[in-house]
Amino acid sequence: MKHASVNGVEISGEAVGFELDRLVRFYMSHGMTMEEVKQNLPKLEEKALEQAIGAKLLLDRAMELDIPVTADDIQKEIDNVTAQVGGEENFKKALETQNITLDTFKKELEKGAKVNKLVNQACSSVPEPTEAEIALFFEAHKAEFKVPHEVLCQHILVKGAEKESYEKIAAIRERIVQGGDFAKEAEAHSDCPSGKQGGSLGWFGRGMMVPEFDKAAFEMKKGDVSEIVQTQFGYHIIYKADERGGSEQTIVEVHDQIKDLLRHEARGRAMDQFVAELREKAKIEYRECCGHHHHGDGHECHCHH
Repeated sequence: MKHASVNGVEISGEAVGFELDRLVRFYMSHGMTMEEVKQNLPKLEEKALEQAIGAKLLLDRAMELDIPVTADDIQKEIDNVTAQVGGEENFKKALETQNITLDTFKKELEKGAKVNKLVNQACSSVPEPTEAEIALFFEAHKAEFKVPHEVLCQHILVKGAEKESYEKIAAIRERIVQGGDFAKEAEAHSDCPSGKQGGSLGWFGRGMMVPEFDKAAFEMKKGDVSEIVQTQFGYHIIYKADERGGSEQTIVEVHDQIKDLLRHEARGRAMDQFVAELREKAKIEYRECCGHHHHGDGHECHCHH
Protein backbone atom coordinates (compact mmCIF):
# COMPACT_ATOMS: atom_id res chain seq x y z
CA MET A 1 0.00 0.00 0.00
CA LYS A 2 1.28 3.48 -0.90
CA HIS A 3 2.02 6.21 1.62
CA ALA A 4 2.47 9.88 0.82
CA SER A 5 3.57 13.17 2.29
CA VAL A 6 2.62 16.72 1.28
CA ASN A 7 5.33 19.36 1.73
CA GLY A 8 7.08 17.06 4.19
CA VAL A 9 3.94 16.26 6.25
CA GLU A 10 2.84 12.61 6.29
CA ILE A 11 -0.75 11.85 5.23
CA SER A 12 -2.13 9.93 8.21
CA GLY A 13 -3.70 6.50 7.99
CA GLU A 14 -6.82 7.99 9.60
CA ALA A 15 -7.17 10.55 6.78
CA VAL A 16 -6.87 7.82 4.12
CA GLY A 17 -9.25 5.58 6.09
CA PHE A 18 -11.83 8.38 6.25
CA GLU A 19 -11.70 8.86 2.46
CA LEU A 20 -11.77 5.09 1.85
CA ASP A 21 -14.87 4.72 4.03
CA ARG A 22 -16.61 7.49 2.05
CA LEU A 23 -15.67 5.86 -1.26
CA VAL A 24 -16.87 2.40 -0.20
CA ARG A 25 -20.20 3.79 1.05
CA PHE A 26 -20.65 5.74 -2.19
CA TYR A 27 -19.96 2.76 -4.48
CA MET A 28 -22.07 0.35 -2.39
CA SER A 29 -24.99 2.80 -2.52
CA HIS A 30 -24.60 2.65 -6.32
CA GLY A 31 -24.77 -1.15 -6.53
CA MET A 32 -21.24 -2.39 -5.76
CA THR A 33 -21.24 -5.58 -3.66
CA MET A 34 -18.92 -6.25 -0.71
CA GLU A 35 -17.18 -8.91 -2.83
CA GLU A 36 -16.53 -6.35 -5.59
CA VAL A 37 -15.25 -3.89 -2.96
CA LYS A 38 -12.73 -6.52 -1.79
CA GLN A 39 -11.64 -7.25 -5.39
CA ASN A 40 -11.14 -3.53 -6.09
CA LEU A 41 -9.62 -2.63 -2.71
CA PRO A 42 -6.10 -1.75 -4.01
CA LYS A 43 -7.62 0.71 -6.54
CA LEU A 44 -9.98 2.15 -3.92
CA GLU A 45 -7.09 2.60 -1.46
CA GLU A 46 -5.10 4.41 -4.14
CA LYS A 47 -8.06 6.68 -4.92
CA ALA A 48 -8.59 7.31 -1.19
CA LEU A 49 -4.94 8.34 -0.80
CA GLU A 50 -5.27 10.81 -3.72
CA GLN A 51 -8.44 12.27 -2.16
CA ALA A 52 -6.68 12.58 1.22
CA ILE A 53 -3.83 14.44 -0.53
CA GLY A 54 -6.40 16.77 -2.14
CA ALA A 55 -8.08 17.37 1.22
CA LYS A 56 -4.70 18.19 2.81
CA LEU A 57 -3.83 20.63 -0.01
CA LEU A 58 -7.20 22.38 0.39
CA LEU A 59 -6.82 22.62 4.17
CA ASP A 60 -3.27 24.00 3.88
CA ARG A 61 -4.42 26.59 1.32
CA ALA A 62 -7.43 27.60 3.47
CA MET A 63 -5.18 28.07 6.53
CA GLU A 64 -2.59 29.95 4.47
CA LEU A 65 -5.25 32.41 3.22
CA ASP A 66 -6.62 32.62 6.79
CA ILE A 67 -10.18 32.57 5.48
CA PRO A 68 -12.37 34.19 8.17
CA VAL A 69 -14.85 31.98 10.01
CA THR A 70 -17.21 33.61 12.52
CA ALA A 71 -18.50 32.23 15.83
CA ASP A 72 -21.94 32.11 14.16
CA ASP A 73 -20.55 29.87 11.39
CA ILE A 74 -19.19 27.44 14.02
CA GLN A 75 -22.43 27.51 16.03
CA LYS A 76 -24.44 26.67 12.91
CA GLU A 77 -22.18 23.66 12.31
CA ILE A 78 -22.57 22.55 15.95
CA ASP A 79 -26.37 22.93 15.67
CA ASN A 80 -26.35 20.77 12.52
CA VAL A 81 -24.25 18.03 14.16
CA THR A 82 -26.41 18.16 17.33
CA ALA A 83 -29.58 17.73 15.24
CA GLN A 84 -28.01 14.83 13.29
CA VAL A 85 -27.10 12.89 16.46
CA GLY A 86 -30.50 13.48 18.05
CA GLY A 87 -30.04 16.33 20.54
CA GLU A 88 -27.76 17.95 23.11
CA GLU A 89 -27.41 14.89 25.37
CA ASN A 90 -26.37 12.61 22.50
CA PHE A 91 -23.92 15.25 21.27
CA LYS A 92 -22.22 15.44 24.70
CA LYS A 93 -22.10 11.63 24.93
CA ALA A 94 -20.55 11.40 21.44
CA LEU A 95 -17.78 13.83 22.46
CA GLU A 96 -17.13 11.86 25.67
CA THR A 97 -17.09 8.52 23.79
CA GLN A 98 -14.49 9.85 21.35
CA ASN A 99 -12.59 11.59 24.17
CA ILE A 100 -12.80 14.98 22.41
CA THR A 101 -13.27 18.29 24.21
CA LEU A 102 -15.74 20.85 22.86
CA ASP A 103 -12.85 23.23 22.11
CA THR A 104 -11.00 20.60 20.06
CA PHE A 105 -14.21 19.80 18.20
CA LYS A 106 -14.78 23.50 17.48
CA LYS A 107 -11.24 23.80 16.08
CA GLU A 108 -11.92 20.88 13.71
CA LEU A 109 -15.23 22.46 12.68
CA GLU A 110 -13.41 25.73 12.05
CA LYS A 111 -10.96 23.97 9.72
CA GLY A 112 -13.86 22.36 7.86
CA ALA A 113 -15.70 25.68 7.58
CA LYS A 114 -12.56 27.37 6.18
CA VAL A 115 -12.20 24.62 3.56
CA ASN A 116 -15.90 24.90 2.62
CA LYS A 117 -15.50 28.65 2.10
CA LEU A 118 -12.40 28.04 -0.02
CA VAL A 119 -14.31 25.49 -2.12
CA ASN A 120 -17.16 27.99 -2.62
CA GLN A 121 -14.63 30.64 -3.68
CA ALA A 122 -12.98 28.23 -6.13
CA CYS A 123 -16.40 27.40 -7.61
CA SER A 124 -17.77 30.95 -7.61
CA SER A 125 -17.16 31.39 -11.35
CA VAL A 126 -18.93 28.13 -12.27
CA PRO A 127 -22.05 29.13 -14.23
CA GLU A 128 -25.48 27.72 -13.37
CA PRO A 129 -26.70 24.98 -15.76
CA THR A 130 -28.75 26.46 -18.60
CA GLU A 131 -32.26 25.30 -19.54
CA ALA A 132 -30.82 23.99 -22.84
CA GLU A 133 -28.25 21.85 -20.96
CA ILE A 134 -30.95 20.50 -18.66
CA ALA A 135 -33.18 19.62 -21.65
CA LEU A 136 -30.28 17.92 -23.49
CA PHE A 137 -29.40 15.84 -20.43
CA PHE A 138 -33.05 14.82 -19.98
CA GLU A 139 -33.36 13.68 -23.61
CA ALA A 140 -30.14 11.65 -23.34
CA HIS A 141 -31.16 9.96 -20.06
CA LYS A 142 -34.95 9.84 -20.40
CA ALA A 143 -35.16 6.07 -19.79
CA GLU A 144 -33.38 6.46 -16.42
CA PHE A 145 -36.00 8.85 -15.05
CA LYS A 146 -38.78 6.50 -14.09
CA VAL A 147 -41.16 6.47 -11.16
CA PRO A 148 -40.43 3.11 -9.45
CA HIS A 149 -43.20 0.54 -9.85
CA GLU A 150 -44.63 -0.20 -6.39
CA VAL A 151 -47.54 -2.24 -5.07
CA LEU A 152 -49.65 -2.03 -1.91
CA CYS A 153 -50.50 -5.52 -0.66
CA GLN A 154 -51.89 -7.55 2.22
CA HIS A 155 -51.06 -11.23 2.61
CA ILE A 156 -51.84 -14.25 4.71
CA LEU A 157 -49.14 -16.85 5.43
CA VAL A 158 -49.58 -20.41 6.61
CA LYS A 159 -46.16 -21.86 7.44
CA GLY A 160 -45.01 -25.27 6.27
CA ALA A 161 -45.13 -27.25 3.01
CA GLU A 162 -47.29 -30.17 4.13
CA LYS A 163 -50.80 -31.05 2.96
CA GLU A 164 -52.46 -29.66 6.13
CA SER A 165 -50.88 -26.21 5.55
CA TYR A 166 -52.10 -26.18 1.94
CA GLU A 167 -55.62 -27.21 2.95
CA LYS A 168 -55.71 -24.50 5.64
CA ILE A 169 -54.71 -21.70 3.23
CA ALA A 170 -57.10 -23.06 0.56
CA ALA A 171 -60.00 -22.89 3.04
CA ILE A 172 -59.05 -19.32 4.03
CA ARG A 173 -58.89 -18.29 0.37
CA GLU A 174 -62.27 -19.84 -0.35
CA ARG A 175 -63.88 -17.89 2.53
CA ILE A 176 -62.38 -14.62 1.23
CA VAL A 177 -63.43 -15.28 -2.38
CA GLN A 178 -66.97 -15.91 -1.08
CA GLY A 179 -67.00 -12.43 0.49
CA GLY A 180 -65.00 -12.87 3.71
CA ASP A 181 -62.91 -10.01 5.17
CA PHE A 182 -59.23 -10.42 4.18
CA ALA A 183 -57.94 -8.34 7.12
CA LYS A 184 -59.97 -10.30 9.70
CA GLU A 185 -58.82 -13.63 8.22
CA ALA A 186 -55.20 -12.37 8.38
CA GLU A 187 -55.58 -11.32 12.03
CA ALA A 188 -57.07 -14.68 12.95
CA HIS A 189 -54.98 -17.10 10.89
CA SER A 190 -51.78 -15.59 9.41
CA ASP A 191 -48.45 -16.94 10.68
CA CYS A 192 -46.75 -13.67 9.65
CA PRO A 193 -46.36 -10.83 12.21
CA SER A 194 -48.12 -8.60 9.64
CA GLY A 195 -51.33 -10.50 10.51
CA LYS A 196 -51.79 -8.15 13.46
CA GLN A 197 -52.11 -5.29 10.94
CA GLY A 198 -54.60 -7.20 8.78
CA GLY A 199 -51.76 -8.67 6.73
CA SER A 200 -50.61 -5.26 5.48
CA LEU A 201 -47.11 -5.14 3.93
CA GLY A 202 -47.36 -1.46 2.95
CA TRP A 203 -45.89 -0.21 -0.33
CA PHE A 204 -42.93 -2.14 -1.76
CA GLY A 205 -40.95 -2.18 -5.00
CA ARG A 206 -39.65 -4.98 -7.21
CA GLY A 207 -37.04 -7.26 -5.69
CA MET A 208 -37.97 -6.55 -2.07
CA MET A 209 -39.83 -9.84 -1.58
CA VAL A 210 -38.81 -13.43 -2.35
CA PRO A 211 -39.05 -14.16 -6.12
CA GLU A 212 -42.28 -16.22 -6.14
CA PHE A 213 -44.11 -13.64 -3.99
CA ASP A 214 -42.65 -10.74 -5.99
CA LYS A 215 -43.77 -12.24 -9.33
CA ALA A 216 -47.33 -12.84 -8.13
CA ALA A 217 -47.73 -9.41 -6.50
CA PHE A 218 -46.59 -7.48 -9.59
CA GLU A 219 -48.40 -9.62 -12.18
CA MET A 220 -51.84 -9.76 -10.53
CA LYS A 221 -54.49 -7.08 -11.07
CA LYS A 222 -55.39 -4.39 -8.55
CA GLY A 223 -58.29 -5.53 -6.35
CA ASP A 224 -57.68 -9.25 -6.95
CA VAL A 225 -56.89 -12.06 -4.49
CA SER A 226 -54.05 -14.25 -5.76
CA GLU A 227 -53.99 -17.98 -6.26
CA ILE A 228 -52.03 -19.84 -3.55
CA VAL A 229 -48.33 -18.89 -3.77
CA GLN A 230 -45.68 -21.18 -2.29
CA THR A 231 -42.37 -19.73 -1.04
CA GLN A 232 -39.62 -20.88 1.34
CA PHE A 233 -41.80 -19.55 4.20
CA GLY A 234 -44.92 -21.57 3.37
CA TYR A 235 -48.19 -20.86 1.54
CA HIS A 236 -49.46 -17.33 0.90
CA ILE A 237 -52.47 -15.58 -0.52
CA ILE A 238 -52.09 -11.96 -1.55
CA TYR A 239 -54.61 -9.12 -1.88
CA LYS A 240 -53.41 -6.31 -4.14
CA ALA A 241 -54.94 -3.08 -2.84
CA ASP A 242 -53.18 -0.63 -5.17
CA GLU A 243 -50.20 0.02 -7.43
CA ARG A 244 -48.33 3.10 -8.61
CA GLY A 245 -45.38 4.22 -10.71
CA GLY A 246 -43.61 2.38 -13.48
CA SER A 247 -43.99 5.32 -15.85
CA GLU A 248 -41.40 7.73 -17.24
CA GLN A 249 -41.17 11.10 -15.50
CA THR A 250 -41.52 14.39 -17.35
CA ILE A 251 -38.81 17.06 -17.56
CA VAL A 252 -40.90 19.24 -15.22
CA GLU A 253 -40.78 16.52 -12.51
CA VAL A 254 -37.01 15.98 -12.74
CA HIS A 255 -35.89 19.50 -13.70
CA ASP A 256 -34.46 20.45 -10.29
CA GLN A 257 -32.85 17.03 -9.83
CA ILE A 258 -31.01 17.37 -13.17
CA LYS A 259 -30.04 20.96 -12.38
CA ASP A 260 -28.49 19.87 -9.06
CA LEU A 261 -26.64 17.01 -10.77
CA LEU A 262 -25.20 19.23 -13.53
CA ARG A 263 -24.24 21.90 -10.98
CA HIS A 264 -22.53 19.24 -8.83
CA GLU A 265 -20.60 17.89 -11.86
CA ALA A 266 -19.52 21.39 -12.94
CA ARG A 267 -18.32 22.23 -9.42
CA GLY A 268 -16.49 18.88 -9.33
CA ARG A 269 -14.61 19.74 -12.53
CA ALA A 270 -13.72 23.20 -11.16
CA MET A 271 -12.44 21.63 -7.92
CA ASP A 272 -10.38 19.05 -9.83
CA GLN A 273 -8.73 21.92 -11.73
CA PHE A 274 -8.17 23.91 -8.52
CA VAL A 275 -6.62 20.94 -6.68
CA ALA A 276 -4.46 20.15 -9.75
CA GLU A 277 -3.05 23.69 -9.58
CA LEU A 278 -2.33 23.26 -5.84
CA ARG A 279 -0.61 19.93 -6.57
CA GLU A 280 1.71 21.56 -9.10
CA LYS A 281 2.97 24.00 -6.45
CA ALA A 282 3.29 21.37 -3.70
CA LYS A 283 5.99 18.79 -2.99
CA ILE A 284 4.24 15.42 -2.95
CA GLU A 285 6.31 12.33 -2.21
CA TYR A 286 5.16 8.70 -2.45
CA ARG A 287 6.62 5.55 -1.05
CA GLU A 288 5.59 1.93 -1.15
CA CYS A 289 5.02 0.10 2.12
CA CYS A 290 5.62 -3.62 2.61
CA GLY A 291 2.52 -3.85 4.77
CA HIS A 292 4.15 -4.06 8.23
CA HIS A 293 2.86 -0.76 9.59
CA HIS A 294 4.28 0.88 12.65
CA HIS A 295 1.44 1.25 15.15
CA GLY A 296 3.47 2.04 18.22
CA ASP A 297 3.47 -1.63 19.19
CA GLY A 298 7.10 -2.35 18.30
CA HIS A 299 6.36 -3.48 14.73
CA GLU A 300 8.35 -1.23 12.42
CA CYS A 301 7.26 -0.46 8.87
CA HIS A 302 10.15 -1.33 6.51
CA CYS A 303 9.33 0.83 3.53
CA HIS A 304 11.25 1.62 0.37
CA HIS A 305 10.92 4.64 -1.92
